[in-house]
Amino acid sequence: MRRLECIQKRMESERMKLNLLEQRHGVLHPSVIRQSMKLDELINEYNKLESCTRKEPT
Repeated sequence: MRRLECIQKRMESERMKLNLLEQRHGVLHPSVIRQSMKLDELINEYNKLESCTRKEPT
């Protein structure tokens, strides 16, 4: 569960960075798109890990 928490914190941080970049540059700026992709990767990692965690017997 610790790893999920770590990824969550990283997701929050990256989401904040994304919001700041979007405010400065607009939605279609390359830096905003890169940051969005970075956040997407973290979300996918989180979902994959969470899915595996739920399937493990308790």
